[in-house]
Amino acid sequence: MAAPRLRIGFVREHFCSPLLQLAAKNSSIELVECPSGTGQVMTRLKNNEIDVAIALTESLIAGIAKKTAEFKLVGTYVTSPLNWAVIVGKCQGVEVSEARRSTGREDRHLQDRKRQSGHGVGHGAERGLGRRGRKGRADRVRGSRHVQEPPRRSERRQGGSIHVGALHDEGKATTLSLSLCCSARTYAVRGIIQPYLNEVRFIDYVPTPWHSWAIVASPATLSSSSPLLPTLQSFLPDLSASMHAFDSPAARASDSVEFIKAQFGYPEEDVRAWLDQVAYPKGEAHEVSRAMVERTLDTLVKAGVLDPPEGGWRLEDFVDTSVAKWV
Repeated sequence: MAAPRLRIGFVREHFCSPLLQLAAKNSSIELVECPSGTGQVMTRLKNNEIDVAIALTESLIAGIAKKTAEFKLVGTYVTSPLNWAVIVGKCQGVEVSEARRSTGREDRHLQDRKRQSGHGVGHGAERGLGRRGRKGRADRVRGSRHVQEPPRRSERRQGGSIHVGALHDEGKATTLSLSLCCSARTYAVRGIIQPYLNEVRFIDYVPTPWHSWAIVASPATLSSSSPLLPTLQSFLPDLSASMHAFDSPAARASDSVEFIKAQFGYPEEDVRAWLDQVAYPKGEAHEVSRAMVERTLDTLVKAGVLDPPEGGWRLEDFVDTSVAKWV
């Protein structure tokens, strides 16, 4: 009797290219698309519809902490951060500079956050959207306040959904949130915000202080008696080899560019700009940075997303060291 295939949940974006290349030649794995994103990934893990998942690091770590679903980290998929673009909305008669002053608290927080990330802060709101040119790109876009009502407009563009939600209004400037949902493109901020130029202005980028994509597995898969455990243990080194091949200088110059263009239909300029900023693990996929997990938990606590337990976090609750290796 043939061994069951390892079901891997993923979001079909340009980041998943090494996974797609591996799946094309590895019959022991089955890719299960989760177009709604990491939330759907965790739901499918909880419902035993997938065995392994690749999704956003902070969401997975928060899911483990909140016990949203039972799973543990078994590896790292993308080590570079995601870039979030911070934008501010305008009220009629309010200049951008005034809107910027009215969100001074957020600007100071942004400066602190970017200093921690090793990135400087510019004045994109005052200089307009094109401050960084075509290579200034964002992987995700968010506003800087808490959402208080559902998105009021949704528009489909270039293979992804853009949701615009009205946020808190202090009487000066209403901040909006543009969230890229399951977008496959490396959108230029100019292209994202272009339809909303009368409503928003781009301020700057904030890179996440953690590796952007991680790998998790369900308890059933990680059980010593699971028939899928050997498949998982062979999948991770195979994924490492696929990532290294995709990430090699020669592939970045040619084959990886052509693969993304063919799979997702992106312009070559966008593909090369994204490849310039993305980083896959130089080591092995089953390696997990202890410092990264600690930093993610600390940041989520400071942001009010998580409440630390008495006695602090037990890192062994987050990573399965029978498969993964701390680094």
